[in-house]
Amino acid sequence: MPRRRRQSRVSAQEGGQEEEAPPEVSTLPSAQSQPPQKFQETADPVLLRGIFEIGRGSCDVVLSQRALKWWPIQPERPAGNYKFDLLCKEESLELKNIFSVKLKRRCSAKQPRSGTLLGITLFFCLKKEQNKLKDSTLDLINLSEDHCDVWFRQFKKILAGFSNRPKSLKILLNPQSHKKEATQVYYEKVEPLLKLAGIKTDVTITEYKGHALSLLKECELQGFDGVVCVGGDGSASEVVHALLLRAQKSAGIETDQILTPVRAQLPLGLIPAGSTNILAHSLHGVPHVVTATLHIIMGHIQPVDVCSFSTTGKLLRFGFSAMFGFGGRTLALAEKYRWMSPNQRRDFAVIKALAKLEPEDCEISFLPLNVSQDDPKMRAQGLLNSDCNDQWQMIQGQFLNVSIMAIPCLCSVAPRGLAPNTRINNGSMALIIARNTSRPQFIRHLKRYASIKNQFNFPFVETYTVGEVKVHPRNTTSGCGPEEDKPHEATLENSFPWNVDGDLMEVASEVHVKLHPRLISLYGGSLEEVNDFQVTCNCL
Repeated sequence: MPRRRRQSRVSAQEGGQEEEAPPEVSTLPSAQSQPPQKFQETADPVLLRGIFEIGRGSCDVVLSQRALKWWPIQPERPAGNYKFDLLCKEESLELKNIFSVKLKRRCSAKQPRSGTLLGITLFFCLKKEQNKLKDSTLDLINLSEDHCDVWFRQFKKILAGFSNRPKSLKILLNPQSHKKEATQVYYEKVEPLLKLAGIKTDVTITEYKGHALSLLKECELQGFDGVVCVGGDGSASEVVHALLLRAQKSAGIETDQILTPVRAQLPLGLIPAGSTNILAHSLHGVPHVVTATLHIIMGHIQPVDVCSFSTTGKLLRFGFSAMFGFGGRTLALAEKYRWMSPNQRRDFAVIKALAKLEPEDCEISFLPLNVSQDDPKMRAQGLLNSDCNDQWQMIQGQFLNVSIMAIPCLCSVAPRGLAPNTRINNGSMALIIARNTSRPQFIRHLKRYASIKNQFNFPFVETYTVGEVKVHPRNTTSGCGPEEDKPHEATLENSFPWNVDGDLMEVASEVHVKLHPRLISLYGGSLEEVNDFQVTCNCL
């Protein structure tokens, strides 16, 4: 059985100076045990073979190009012994799941950096329940310096061959996220794993809203393989906007007249350290810090659809989701009470917005998409082209809320998502419209998001699959109520509040939302990729 890392005087550390890599195939035969016939017939070439203690017993260990496999070394017994066959069951670990290797030594107070060699420790990524990943270890115990050195250098050579994994990252940390826990989250949970994987980091702590945007406009990113944002949805959306603006500038595209934006040049990692973490939750399937960190370390990259928001031909920002009406007004009220805790001000703003529930008189135009339903899996992966009929449709009237979402928007208050039929890269947006209705009916609709019932099964709720949307308010005021209920002093006269990825955007005229498929790459694994973590070792 693989051993967990001990808190005693036994440590795993890099061994000595790096030397030239050994030949691609080096074998150390074992005369005490032969692997099963099915392994001998496989097409996976053997790189090394030797004896290590794993758990509490000696094992015949074989390293191939794809996996590490081992069998307990047992005395010969009569064939057909069921219990003996179980003991000799093959166990394995796929090499693609390993992210670090260290020499394991018993250290002393006098020699903290060098001690008696015990063997090799492998650090690997292990899938747990509900899309969660965790880091685990496997100890290969052998007291021979030469034997371990050959295996250690072979493992290092294999890890160096994973070219998709980042070697250097730019970290942007928002210390004000949630309950000001982002700094603790990073230095206690994220940084140790990045160091273990040998990833160099450059950390910048943002000091104010918009700081990340100004930093990424000018800072040098040539030496980095990716950018990581530690914070909530607002911080992540700001960094996404900044990376895309930077890409347009590098391509010589005027940001005020962007018709077809170019992709961001670097992938972005999202460490959930906010109050809702909708972006990270939708990307990973769970708002889990270690899971997000391991996806970054392993180099799992997902292309993600992005929306552009513009008015009168001028780009306002890039983002993933937006709410107008109740959703925008609730955020505008919450912004006025920043001194409250995130959960308190959210609940307070929802109650106050419901108490003053008013519809928005507006005109909504949209370009529907006819998305093939023949293969839901391919559709979710964005492999099927969405057919646009080029015919704009228009509806008008009194609307309580308008949601436009390019991602499913998973969160704790909506575990199935605010837009459960949308995927992060299927080339379409969900347009969800709640027409004017009574307050009790609208509250019933909101409560459905937290349940397993269909939140759209109401006569006043309409859903569309679209590629573009234009929202043109016809009210003369934003509907925020009396002067004392204005969200903050900076509220523009006759402007309308929008909730864009948890950030307040105030616009006084029509807003044009357009989808741009796979415009940015995010570090994260799809459900299929997460399920690919195969560790057949029973005791892991």
